[in-house]
Amino acid sequence: MMNDAPSIEQIDATLQTYFGFEDLRTGQRPVIETVLTGRSCAAIFPTGSGKSLCYQLPALMLPHLTLVISPLLALMKDQLAFLQQRNICAASIDSSQSREETQAVIEQARSGELKVLMISVERLKNERFRHFIKQIPISLLVVDEAHCISEWGHNFRPDYLKLPSYQKEFAIPQCLLLTATATEAVIKDMQSKFAINKQDVVTTGFYRSNLDLTVIPCNDEQKNEQLLAALAKQPNHPTIVYVTLQSTSESVAQLLRESGLNCHAYHAGLDNEVRQRIQQQFMSGEITIIVATIAFGMGVDKADIRRVVHYDMPKSIENYAQEIGRAGRDGKHSDCILLGNKSGICTLENFVYGDTPEQQEIRALLEHAFSQGQQWEVVISRLSSDSNIRQLPLKTLLVYMEMFGLISAQYSYFADYRFKFLKDKAEIINQFDPQRQTFVRALFDCSSQAKVWNQVDFDALWQHFGEERQRAIAALDYFNQKGWIELESKLMTEVYRVDAQPDSVSELADKLWQLFADKERSDIERIHNLLNLFESQSCLSHTLANYFGDNQAPHQCGHCSVCRGQVAKFAESGSSSIDDKQIAIWVEQLSQRAEQPLSNTLKTKFLCGISTPRLTKLKARILAGFGQLENVPFAQVLKHVGGEV
Repeated sequence: MMNDAPSIEQIDATLQTYFGFEDLRTGQRPVIETVLTGRSCAAIFPTGSGKSLCYQLPALMLPHLTLVISPLLALMKDQLAFLQQRNICAASIDSSQSREETQAVIEQARSGELKVLMISVERLKNERFRHFIKQIPISLLVVDEAHCISEWGHNFRPDYLKLPSYQKEFAIPQCLLLTATATEAVIKDMQSKFAINKQDVVTTGFYRSNLDLTVIPCNDEQKNEQLLAALAKQPNHPTIVYVTLQSTSESVAQLLRESGLNCHAYHAGLDNEVRQRIQQQFMSGEITIIVATIAFGMGVDKADIRRVVHYDMPKSIENYAQEIGRAGRDGKHSDCILLGNKSGICTLENFVYGDTPEQQEIRALLEHAFSQGQQWEVVISRLSSDSNIRQLPLKTLLVYMEMFGLISAQYSYFADYRFKFLKDKAEIINQFDPQRQTFVRALFDCSSQAKVWNQVDFDALWQHFGEERQRAIAALDYFNQKGWIELESKLMTEVYRVDAQPDSVSELADKLWQLFADKERSDIERIHNLLNLFESQSCLSHTLANYFGDNQAPHQCGHCSVCRGQVAKFAESGSSSIDDKQIAIWVEQLSQRAEQPLSNTLKTKFLCGISTPRLTKLKARILAGFGQLENVPFAQVLKHVGGEV
């Protein structure tokens, strides 16, 4: 608790001087005051409600650095531009920077000049970065998109689970969690993991009176006609049309351009420069309509978006809420239109089933871990390939193993370091006294040289000179800072201590698998909650707000399709017919490629078009059967293959 917390007058003066605002928005003041009195806090505000100011203003008034964990580079760039325009010293460290740019940021942090540093959560795996950040006093840890820490959230990221332990490791006294889309269960989870008191969770309500919600049931053949009709009413209104696939983004944008609309596609398949240019043109009004995958939107703070259309189903209610939340941030009337049917539901479900490892896969991984002695070194990409568990659920499994007390994360390191000389080797050696010269010469001698790059051999350094890896890395880091060498590191290796050998690996595998099964059930339920929302007979605005724990929304908003008497009912999607003889042929073609028998679940994933590391090794995508039953429910296909549901 800060004894000398700033007064209301000091907060208001900082607000006006640096940000040019006369007043704070609803919810901002209690969050800012809580942070400035030294307590951890969570801010649950709708998209576009000013969450960022809740850390930006305190960052100016706190004595040390504010460290911000942000999930997307685009989000960081936008927030940094906002701060830098206001002469606030803020920067990021990210993979797009040159060595010189990163070094300049590090020097600003060391000198105390830097007030805000933004990074991705993955940056914390970098041992060089952690070595640096431990030396910097930090006042506040900010976690943006904080719902990512919860397994029950819509965008769970296992690396977020480690943030509470990083907070302790870096001796950061308090944290601020920011999110727009957290259900009550997710909020409780966040509170528990970061030890935040209930009274320090600030929610502002989810309901927005200026958003008109419309659900239009239509089959895939009717979508283009419905979309054109929706856009024709106000063709010059700034609009985002959301689609699922990159190819759909291009084809729909082409359709709209041919209809005379000022439109462009936006998706992750475009070059970064092209995406930035399109985004900027949309922000400035040069482009009126963007047809985008979910790659577009995070950090897009355009106040006058008048319309958001969902051409395809969103992935979840949380995604839907985020995406419509980009409309009408100026408080004026805006339309949110969904063109709905059930044709994509199986595809959404298949994404979920693809992330559930099988019991025997978990058991094999456990046996491998316990055979490693006291220390287990993991390269995620290799272990994923060997275990047939996708990388995201594999990371989750490792975290679960930590929670069960089986392993303890010790540290991460890059297995490979290489460098090239920017200054003559002898000149570098001569910078030091004789004792240090011996070490530097040994370091260089133990680095095999190709044409330009030198590969560091840490084992040789230890065997011949008894020098430790950590000292070598610190030295290389120093040379890199000085501009004497250019340093690169790769092949991240996670080191775990093996703490416990279970009595029964099979029983343990069953328990761990059950956690994934529970998550799978929760994720499938989330998809059906989405359908239930759009087919609701109750006011859509009220139903949506209620999902996020906002009980203050009116029971009849008067600005949704249900309140206008148009209750949506989606037709059942026509699914692919199932021919057991044909299934047997497809599965046999796959089995002929495999050296070992395939499980029924893996055969089902193949038929449903769900990729796994083992199917990738078998080059299953080029076989005729891959994805042939992607429109059939997974459980139904599994039955026909011969597995249990």
